[in-house]
Amino acid sequence: MCAPCAINLWAHSVSFVKQLLLDIAPPPLPTLANFVPGRNAELLQTLENIPLGREKERFFYLWGNEGCGKSRLLQGLAGAYEHHRVSVNYFACAEDTRFEIDGEIDCVLVDDVDRLGPEAQVGLFNLYNRIRDEGHAFLLVTGPVAPAQLKLRDDLVTRLGWGLVYQVHELTDEEKIKAMKSHAASRGLDLPQEVGDYLLRHGRRDLPTLIATVDALDNYALASRRKITVPLVRELLQAAS
Repeated sequence: MCAPCAINLWAHSVSFVKQLLLDIAPPPLPTLANFVPGRNAELLQTLENIPLGREKERFFYLWGNEGCGKSRLLQGLAGAYEHHRVSVNYFACAEDTRFEIDGEIDCVLVDDVDRLGPEAQVGLFNLYNRIRDEGHAFLLVTGPVAPAQLKLRDDLVTRLGWGLVYQVHELTDEEKIKAMKSHAASRGLDLPQEVGDYLLRHGRRDLPTLIATVDALDNYALASRRKITVPLVRELLQAAS
């Protein structure tokens, strides 16, 4: 084969792989049902109880490292409330977030509380007091560290520690591989252990990306009529980079 032809063939192959990745359906919206709990089974059960009216505690603080799934849990809870046609207010925190809620409050979700500026912290402090005084709504807040380690105003930190505090544990490598294998099996695919190990070592390690990569790998293997092996994974990741 001539050199220009070989280059064109390689370029076509790279383009084909990237198109396969683009054609993958976006990952499903986060729900409590599709959250892989790992060591967070008790927390997940508690959150599932909230919109069903089975939880007495009304204040929660969830903390953990980036990628542990705490934001997905809040988004899943928001979806559960919407499914039951109950109002929910979700705040993705920024420096100047304004906690203004008109009407009755049923549930408030505050994600990444550590990002709040001084005025926004006052707003959340006042909202906390309003929810406590009204006596029926739920407040769930997330942050990267335990309440006492937050660099926020002292009175807000104290209140965040009053309710139930849960550390959200990231999945272990073994649990991530188990989740990938389960997802692959739902597509009629047997994911070899060595392929799961390779994905964890050489790709992004958050579970949504790993699941999306499994989908891409399945499509690529079918299109190229090849078995799923480590060389095939390496080829896919290199072409997509």
